[in-house]
Amino acid sequence: MSENQFGRYPSLKGRSVLISGGATGIGEALVRAFAGQVARVGFVDLAQDEGDALAAELNDGGATVAFRRCDVTDIEAYRAAISEIEALHGPVQALVNNAANDTRHDWREVTADYFDGRVAVNMRHAFFAIQAVAPGMAAAGGGSIVNFGSIGWMKASGGYPVYAASKAAIHGMTRSFARDLGKHGIRVNTLVPGWVMTKRQLDLWVDDAANAEIDKAQCLSGRVTPEDIARMALFLAADDSRMCTAQNFVVDGGWV
Repeated sequence: MSENQFGRYPSLKGRSVLISGGATGIGEALVRAFAGQVARVGFVDLAQDEGDALAAELNDGGATVAFRRCDVTDIEAYRAAISEIEALHGPVQALVNNAANDTRHDWREVTADYFDGRVAVNMRHAFFAIQAVAPGMAAAGGGSIVNFGSIGWMKASGGYPVYAASKAAIHGMTRSFARDLGKHGIRVNTLVPGWVMTKRQLDLWVDDAANAEIDKAQCLSGRVTPEDIARMALFLAADDSRMCTAQNFVVDGGWV
C-alpha cells in the first residue's frame, strides 16, 4: 500500500517535533513519518551511524531533520540535546517519548542497579523530556505529548518484569501530566503498540511459535508494522486529535 494513500496533516507542517530512540525500528518509522508531513524533526538515539544516515537521507530529500547522539538515561546530556534541537527548530510542539528497551530478564537475577537502569531507559527519560519541553509548549499555546506504553503488561506477559512495571508507570504518568498540563493546551496520551514486527523482534523472538501465537491472539490477520504505529503518532501530534488527552490508543491488531 502506497504511503500517499494515508492521511496528510496540514497542522504538522513546520511543527517542531522531538522523538527519542529515532534511529531504528519504530523510532525510524516515526522520524520518516513526521518528516513526510513536512514537520521539523529532531531525534536522539545511541546509534550514531544509523542516526547520521537517516538524517542525511531525509535532509537530502528536502526534509528538515536534526539528529543528536544521546543516551537518554543521562538526563543532563538529554537536556542539552533537547536545547540544541530547539535552538535549530524552535520550541518543541510535539514530543514523542519512544525510546525503550525490552530486553528479557529473570526476576531472580535482577539487582538494584539493573532495576534502576531498566527504569531509566524505559520510563524516567520521558518524565524529564516532558519537564524540559512543557514550558515552551505552554508559552506557544499548547502542544502534544505522546508517551509509549505497551500491551505487554496489560496482557500479563512474563519475562521482563521491570520493563513491564516501567511501561505500566507510563500510563499513570500520562494521566497525571494530562491533568497538570491540560490548562496550558497541552495534550498527553499513551500510544500502546502490540507486537510490532521490527528487525529486533524478528531477529530475536518471532519464530514459528510466536507467529502461531500472533495468529491466534490478533483479531486482524497480518502483522503490526512500525509504520502502523507511526500513523497513530501522527494523528495524536496533529490538531485533528485536539480534544484527545489522558487516553490509551492501542494499535495491536485487536489482541485478545
